[in-house]
Amino acid sequence: MMDSITIREIAHYFLHLVFPVFIALIFFRKNWKKAYLMMLATMLVDLDHIFADPLFDPHRNSIGFHPLHTYPMIALYAAGTIFLKGNYRILALGLLFHMFTDFQDYYFWNRL
Repeated sequence: MMDSITIREIAHYFLHLVFPVFIALIFFRKNWKKAYLMMLATMLVDLDHIFADPLFDPHRNSIGFHPLHTYPMIALYAAGTIFLKGNYRILALGLLFHMFTDFQDYYFWNRL
């Protein structure tokens, strides 16, 4: 039912599922399909949510709360986009963009 879906949720899942296509096309044009699928695979980072109680809280900031969403991990993902090569760089970029998506989800939408 459409009225139960918010603009926030549409934006969040657009950034997680659709926008990586554009990232793949811009940065990995020759292998954009592979890059896109690898970036989708980085959503497995959300498995760290299973340690949270409650599992999902729309008012909780994932950044800094879940183990794989901490600032030291984000720094590693950012470093990976610079120092890693090939598939590892794609994964690092996907993880970094995943963190951006979660960051904007809390800091933009919870303040409106």
